[in-house]
Amino acid sequence: MTPTTGKYIMLIGSVVVLIGLVIYFFGDKLHWLGRLPGDIRIVGRDGGGFYFPIVTCIVVSIVLNLLIVLIRRFFG
Repeated sequence: MTPTTGKYIMLIGSVVVLIGLVIYFFGDKLHWLGRLPGDIRIVGRDGGGFYFPIVTCIVVSIVLNLLIVLIRRFFG
């Protein structure tokens, strides 16, 4: 391993901690996340069902890509 790898691991860990803090403190205000229009939800009669948050995945992917572009621009 190189020192650069260690820096990336520490950066990723810091981001995960920040996301965890946001979810911990503001989780009650993020109830809309995962229930966006376009998310697929099929409810069965027996209480079971299928849920696939496709639009939520797309939104999260776009936000993460923008963050990565900004981080690479400022620190790359």
